[in-house]
Amino acid sequence: MNQLNRLGALFGAMLLSSSVLAGGIQVEGAWSRATAPGQDAAMVDMTITSDKDAKLVGFSSSSCKSAELHSMTHEHGMMKMREVKSVVLPAGKRVNLGEQGYHLMLIGLQVPLKEGERLPLTLNIKSGNETQVYVDVVAEVKPLTQSAPKQGEHRHHMSH
Repeated sequence: MNQLNRLGALFGAMLLSSSVLAGGIQVEGAWSRATAPGQDAAMVDMTITSDKDAKLVGFSSSSCKSAELHSMTHEHGMMKMREVKSVVLPAGKRVNLGEQGYHLMLIGLQVPLKEGERLPLTLNIKSGNETQVYVDVVAEVKPLTQSAPKQGEHRHHMSH
């Protein structure tokens, strides 16, 4: 009976985990920050690992009017954001979007994001031989005041 309890606890932990595996693509730690009143845009960060060379080529969410992949760079003391067509996902390498200078941008939010909510997303990934893989992900909405994570927490802080 003790082993059955452990198995049940393990299964429960897996269900609560923020990790998703589909088509050789693993997504972990998807999160966004709650939005302030009147704010109609938000960013999402996550870690993606592909078992084959792949590219994140887009995403969608029913919670916003449009969705874009963005890069972030420091130029002349200013943080610049630019839309990009894709994010490279080398085979077997964990790619944290924020740590690599990227994030998913939700534009035209239908409703404000509130702490504790779950934000549905669908990632569009071209894998290996150009096969399209769609991965459904749920991002956790963190407090508006969520600070920059400590090294290794796989999150990124940036205000828009």
